[in-house]
Amino acid sequence: MTEEKISFTNSKSNKLVGILAKPSDSTDIPIAIICHGFTTNKNRPKYTELANKLYENGIASLRFDLFGHGESEGDFADITITEGVDDVLRAIEYVKSLGYTKIALIGNSFGGITSFVVSTKTKDLTALALISPVSDYPEVEKMRRSDQDIAKWKKDGFTIHRSSKGQEFRLNYTFWEDIQKYLVYDIADQIKIPTLIVHGDADDLVPVDQSRKTAKLIPDCQLIEIKGATHRYEDPNHFDQMINAVIEFIIKKMGR
Repeated sequence: MTEEKISFTNSKSNKLVGILAKPSDSTDIPIAIICHGFTTNKNRPKYTELANKLYENGIASLRFDLFGHGESEGDFADITITEGVDDVLRAIEYVKSLGYTKIALIGNSFGGITSFVVSTKTKDLTALALISPVSDYPEVEKMRRSDQDIAKWKKDGFTIHRSSKGQEFRLNYTFWEDIQKYLVYDIADQIKIPTLIVHGDADDLVPVDQSRKTAKLIPDCQLIEIKGATHRYEDPNHFDQMINAVIEFIIKKMGR
């Protein structure tokens, strides 16, 4: 696979680093922008496998690190959905500047809610695919934090977020304030492009009921539930089902 490391900037002039995979020098082919989840990065197996499969099917991809993640600039403590939305909108502008016009957006978890919001703010997208997306972030946070934890978060101005790998990240209270602005159920009917949601019915971090509710509100939306799959699709069979569902959808909606 032919890959090129690229960079572009967000509206705050932070450098965002990505990998552009091009099966052809032509920009007449479709391209998919891949938006990763919270505390992860562009090179996790989920995203590299999506890029590989897209490449094999003649579709370009741009996977990039959000603000404060991976190789991109910015302090993770300052991440918000608003920041993520700005990053993805800038990624869309970047691929447009290269000449691509058929653009899909693939978002996972935190990247999923970010992608939901982005799809209501641009007319440049042709298709939207979400993997275990968050639709109601306050609900997700309240699953991991008590009211006392949230009160302390406010008092201290920050909390410690622990990733699935046990890493600890400082996260400012501005994150909690920002997520109050974004309830996908309130904007779902504004998403006018073909949409796919893939969600494991045993998701331990983001309840599948969120996607069930959202899928009913988006005018053109298909929900695929993967039986027994958790949020991270640790089971190889579940992982393959998720990847294949997304790739089949993108091929169908974008062509080659």
